[in-house]
Amino acid sequence: MTRDITDSIPISSRDELIAYLEQGAKEPTQFRIGTEHEKIPFYRTGHRPVPYEGSFGQGGIANLLQGMQKELGFAPVTDRSRIIGLYDPASGAGISLEPGGQFELSGAPVETVHQTEAELDAHFAALKRVAGPLGIDFLALGMSPKWRREETPLMPKQRYAIMVRHMSKVGTLGLDMMLRTCTVQANFDFSSEADMVKKFRVSLALQPIATALFANSPFTDGKLNGFLSMRSEIWRHTDPARTGMLPFVFEPGMSFERYVDYAMSVPMYFVKRGDTYHDVAGADFRRFLQDGLSELPGVRATLADWINHLTTIFPEVRLKNYLEMRGVDAGRSSFLLALPALFTGLLYDPSALDASWDIVKGWSARAREQLRADVPRLGLAAMVEGRPAKEVARQILDVSRLGLAKRNRVNAQGRDESSYLAPLYKVLEETNEAERLIGKFKAEWMGDIERAFEECVY
Repeated sequence: MTRDITDSIPISSRDELIAYLEQGAKEPTQFRIGTEHEKIPFYRTGHRPVPYEGSFGQGGIANLLQGMQKELGFAPVTDRSRIIGLYDPASGAGISLEPGGQFELSGAPVETVHQTEAELDAHFAALKRVAGPLGIDFLALGMSPKWRREETPLMPKQRYAIMVRHMSKVGTLGLDMMLRTCTVQANFDFSSEADMVKKFRVSLALQPIATALFANSPFTDGKLNGFLSMRSEIWRHTDPARTGMLPFVFEPGMSFERYVDYAMSVPMYFVKRGDTYHDVAGADFRRFLQDGLSELPGVRATLADWINHLTTIFPEVRLKNYLEMRGVDAGRSSFLLALPALFTGLLYDPSALDASWDIVKGWSARAREQLRADVPRLGLAAMVEGRPAKEVARQILDVSRLGLAKRNRVNAQGRDESSYLAPLYKVLEETNEAERLIGKFKAEWMGDIERAFEECVY
């Protein structure tokens, strides 16, 4: 959940930035799983987007948040007195808004995927009680299938206004990323710097494989867009200074220090003081740390500035004081659970982590980049180092399944977490979600994108 913070803890050295990342290290018994997912709200009548204040006499995003606040008892998060999110200090869970109104659940850090399932069930049940009377449903897709960019409402968050101004100057599809895409993310812990590096390398190399397995965004502007994951393709054309596959992660000497040097090189967006976001887009965090910014005379860097800055960096895997998997499209509920299950199995069992590294360690930087470039259009038909992505996907699924079985975290029915991989095995046996929907669009739907608002719904 992107919940920007403020504090008065001054920082003045690079070592303090490194220390913040180092503080994420935990004992393996304390490892947790965090799952975040976004979904696109729409009015059932007319299949129109839902603006913040509502339209045509119907409630809007603000009403959704107010209703969920009453339903859940979470604390409100505001931006200049407007409610823009919810937060539960007890669990760490929250609800936030992406720029185009995408409604995001940031789940609490939990011990098992079974707990993630219970959390999702409770979230959707509460959302149905609140959104139903407002005439609002939510799309289970990785990208808005119908509305043009200019038809998509922008949420009233100061952070997003700054990003919109900057995105028009870098890349070509940054505004589409902000306004029209949806993802599911999973977050994982590490025990040491060496453990972080190994997990970072494995998960970053495998993000394109995950993208192919979860591909679910074949529609744009009411028609087929020629991609299986248009969301992923859009990220390839969004601000290259803060996105991508981070080749340095695989180089000798990768460390917390190396990531800090990278993050400091990424241009800033804003500095938050109190409830005000100051636009410093393009400023250098290193200069801010050492000398301050000419744009903000007398303002010195704080720990909150560093934490906020880390949230403005968007590689396929992101390091904070945990690791975020960022490579896949949002989809049906079973896929929202499949992502944390997949990487829990790969990263939290030592033998599975070793086996995963054995699969990817021989891949060159060029091969990783080519796979990343090919997967949005080709999916599992892409190749990496002479192997089909589908073959690699089957191999990593088998490794994850064994890792989850070894964890042996069972629910009340005696089922371990490997059962959540079933949708991904089905993709290998049949087809991915995008290909399934393309087939429906061409045949059963007869080219009518309105059917997506009936069938691709939570």
